[in-house]
Amino acid sequence: MTDTPAFINTMKPFIQTAWEKSGFSRSTPIQSKAIPVITAGKDILAESPTGTGKTLAYLLPVLEKIDPEHKSAQVLIMASSRELVMQIAEEVRIWAEGSGITGASFIGGANVKRQLEKLKKHPQIIVGTPGRVYELIMQKKMKMHEVKTIVLDEGDQLIVPEHMGTIQNIIKTTLKDRQVLMFSATLPEQTEKLARDLTNEPEVVRVDKSEKMESKVDHIYFVVERREKAKILEKITRIEGIKGLAFLNDIAEITVLKEKLDYKGIKLGVLHGESNKMDREKALRHLRSGKMPLLLATDVAARGLDIKGLTTVVHADMAENVDQYVHRSGRTGRAGADGTVISIVTEREERELKKLARELDITLSKKTFYGGEIVDAQR
Repeated sequence: MTDTPAFINTMKPFIQTAWEKSGFSRSTPIQSKAIPVITAGKDILAESPTGTGKTLAYLLPVLEKIDPEHKSAQVLIMASSRELVMQIAEEVRIWAEGSGITGASFIGGANVKRQLEKLKKHPQIIVGTPGRVYELIMQKKMKMHEVKTIVLDEGDQLIVPEHMGTIQNIIKTTLKDRQVLMFSATLPEQTEKLARDLTNEPEVVRVDKSEKMESKVDHIYFVVERREKAKILEKITRIEGIKGLAFLNDIAEITVLKEKLDYKGIKLGVLHGESNKMDREKALRHLRSGKMPLLLATDVAARGLDIKGLTTVVHADMAENVDQYVHRSGRTGRAGADGTVISIVTEREERELKKLARELDITLSKKTFYGGEIVDAQR
């Protein structure tokens, strides 16, 4: 028996149909808190952990407001990474089905000619990276004068010195009475301050970390010497049915680890800032299809990624702080699914990990491998 949220029942039939098809039983805390604010036409700064349904929290009220008869851009959604842009564009396609509303994605590094072809079809929703969007506006190819809503997804990655000027310039090209919606997994004080300059008396909506970390996710860890970390990772890749992301802190470490595992006959994909577009897409495709058990990733490259059915997140390098642990771990156990978060730590790092777990109020279990199986360390 599903408990359809009240806000869905007041939305257009195509949204209600998509909700039924999605199989969601209820709304998430961020959706319940943010949708009424957005529907009321207010600007919003929303903070909610990774994997709590932020995309739908803005997408549903945005779709509700679009006039499908009006063939011009009415909504602009910006994200910092190509992968996140592609992911959002896919959600737009799924949720706008049968509505006559169209969306198109615009990312740096993609074929400009093909992107100009997309603009000729007059999409009502533009999803893009700030650099490419601004470039198309400057070339007078992308018209912003009828854009009423701007969304900044993973806002703390957009409101940074590298993008800030571009975003301010883009916002200035839109309607004066626009609505600005910013969503982020973390909303540091500095980011919030800068975001207030881009918005008009925004309502701040926060979902507590504990509301997210309660999903059915096991947090386990292995204690090893630093040089043994690769060995544990190798064993993890051999777990049946695994589909995981292993986080490391820098590209050089990823390269070394990949070579070690290649030598053992374990082929893993990599995801980092220097991977080219084709390699990134191929690595993600192989992980999604089950061809590869694991991707080695840096935090920047995996930001905002939503990989359906991701069973496992591995902190091959220990998370440096609570926010990093939450961001990484939130890739699994999304929307109430099961998942496992594995930290591989040295004895010294174990103390840090326990402190971090206390702050997040999560239960950690110390494990070891026995005959290829994960068992309690006490055994």
